[in-house]
Parts: sequence; structure tokens; C-alpha cells
Amino acid sequence: MGASLTTKTRARGRRTGGTYRPMAEINVTPFVDVMLVLLIVFMVAAPLLTAGVPVDLPNSEAKPISDEDNKPIEITLTKEGKTYIGETEVKSGNLINLLSAMTEGNEERRIYIRGDQTLSYGNVMKIIGIINGAGFTKVALISESK
Repeated sequence: MGASLTTKTRARGRRTGGTYRPMAEINVTPFVDVMLVLLIVFMVAAPLLTAGVPVDLPNSEAKPISDEDNKPIEITLTKEGKTYIGETEVKSGNLINLLSAMTEGNEERRIYIRGDQTLSYGNVMKIIGIINGAGFTKVALISESK
């Protein structure tokens, strides 16, 4: 969609007295180039936005959990024995205080536990027991699908 203006002007040194029509169309090629570059950047960056600390999750044949609430809390247990909420390292004694502050009395908020597959069953159950003992009932284990 463009407009064209016609004006009669005389060019210097020319005897023909032609018409001058300025180009009033928008060149969209640079715009398309920029948008394609942004699309590629977002396609490359999107897989890198996965939350949490990288751990080697165990495989399972369980059905995926439906995401009922908007923001579940992710607790990650690494093979070194460290505990993280999101990407922040937490001491085991301070875990319940932080969870209580994050949920603000809403114990129905879902908590996901991502444990490295090399961890012993007892270490993972210890964290689940601490969380359950504090009154949080919606606790789920995260695993890789086969």
C-alpha cells in the first residue's frame, strides 16, 4: 500500500520537462530480516530457559502431571547432596522456612522434587518427609519419560 505523488518539475539541463514521482512505498525487506533473526534467537534460547539446576533424572513410565497451578515450586537435589529451590542453594534446616514464606499459608501449592538418579532412596525420602511434615500435601517427583 503506497501512495504516489505526481508533480511536474523541470530538471536542470533537460529540455524534456519530465515528471518527478517520489517513491512513497515502505521497504519491508530490512524489517523481515530483523524479524527472522529475532525468531531464530528465540528458537535457540527457548530450550535453555528450563528451570533449575541440571541433574540426571531417573526414567519412568508415569503419566505427566497436569499443571493445575501456575507456578509450582521446584526443589532440586543434586548428587553432591546440595538442595536448591529454583536455582538458589538452600540449607536443609532452612528449607521449610523458605517454603512457608513462598507459599504464604497456601499449603495446597504444588511442590516438584527433582532428584538426581544416583541419590539413595533415603535421601529423597528424607526431604519428602520434611516437606510433608510441615503440612505440604501436594508433593510430586519429577522424572524423565522413556
